Amino acid sequence: MDRFFGTDGIRGIAITEFTCETAMQLGRAVAACMCRDSKKPRIVVGVDTRVSGDVIQAALVSGICSMGADAIITGVVPTPAVAVLVCKNNADAGIMITAGISSFEYNGVKIFGADGFKIDKQTEAELEELMCKPNCGSELKDGEDIGHIYYDKDGLWDYIRHILKKVDTDYHGLKVAIDCANGAASECGAKIFKGLGASVVLINDLPDGVNINRKCGTLDLDGLVRTVISEHCDLGLAFDGDGARCIAVDEAGREIDGDKLIGIFAAYMQFNKTLRNNSCVVTKMSNSGFYKFARQAGVMISTSKVGGHNVIAEMRKSGCNLGGEKSGNIFFLDDSTTSDGLLTGTKIMSVMKKTGSKMSELGKMVQLNPQVLINARVARQNRTKWRDNSEITQLIMDYSAKLGTEGRLYVRESGTEPLVRIMIEGKRTGLITEYAKNIASAIERIYGENAQV
Repeated sequence: MDRFFGTDGIRGIAITEFTCETAMQLGRAVAACMCRDSKKPRIVVGVDTRVSGDVIQAALVSGICSMGADAIITGVVPTPAVAVLVCKNNADAGIMITAGISSFEYNGVKIFGADGFKIDKQTEAELEELMCKPNCGSELKDGEDIGHIYYDKDGLWDYIRHILKKVDTDYHGLKVAIDCANGAASECGAKIFKGLGASVVLINDLPDGVNINRKCGTLDLDGLVRTVISEHCDLGLAFDGDGARCIAVDEAGREIDGDKLIGIFAAYMQFNKTLRNNSCVVTKMSNSGFYKFARQAGVMISTSKVGGHNVIAEMRKSGCNLGGEKSGNIFFLDDSTTSDGLLTGTKIMSVMKKTGSKMSELGKMVQLNPQVLINARVARQNRTKWRDNSEITQLIMDYSAKLGTEGRLYVRESGTEPLVRIMIEGKRTGLITEYAKNIASAIERIYGENAQV
């Protein structure tokens, strides 16, 4: 891997791209960089359900301990649990081994500081510099100076109790279908929502190491929709592989994406005078219908670059306590230092319970415009080259001109995967889908894995 960090930590094909050597060197770098002022350095390590997780964890922990830091292993937990457990253990850092919404062959890490927030770009740059030096520029420890490995057997329950304490109502009378994406929420999803009194129907809660995010979770709602309808549920909640994202569906199976959820939360918090600065933060990928809703509701909007990193940085800068992305990454800074799908699920059910509203009634608050999002798969080394290709840039300009003021077109490369993402909004779904497919086809033809560039 020529550059380690993307928009949300490190990610690559496990073992061949994100190698054991990389994981070990990362462990050393985190210990050297983030524990340098600690008398008793400790780093929390969590993992999701990928088959490569144990192997990567072994290498990572070896690197941590070789620098004299202790590793506190939590086992399988959602990513936001690591943020919680860093603070609980007074640790210097936390590392979650996960590739988020990516398929099982990927793995990577998300890194938290002692305050429970993800590390900033400056710390990432320092870690990258250290990782390129032998032994991260430090002497390895031996003898009694080697770090120890501890197992936090109560870590998952500490996280569950943390979520339960954030809820000030019960969910008796509500029936919810939960799609755990065969990931990190599989163990705690039912415990949280049943513990709050809801009737729970679980799907995709049997991880086998390779079925994480496979035709389930936030990226594929079909199974959840069928379950909500067949089981006569009041709503459905879908999480991603590491439990950081949440997308809902109403009682009729209609999607309530991140834009709609943020709109619902903004209106509810505004009514209750808890929406700090009467504003929230979203990204340029958010639907234009959301912006129209915000204007009509009198909610001010700040826009950040795509990526949870950028959203939370803008939130902290502007003093907002609500923000997120249409993908389901939602931040409640009064309750959490990072996006938390399980927390988001409890928030929407609390709004339903306290207002007496159906999920469909809440979903109608934000009317979204037709929008399509298509990914073009490219060779990793070609991820940014489309920007300099005249055929592709001309195609984008031509379609943008045809859309005019009634639509918008946005193309960007993924910061974590070898993908170029094409988002188009317009009045006619068929037409904008055709435009997006044509751009994706051109990118894949010229810069795909089999292209000769």
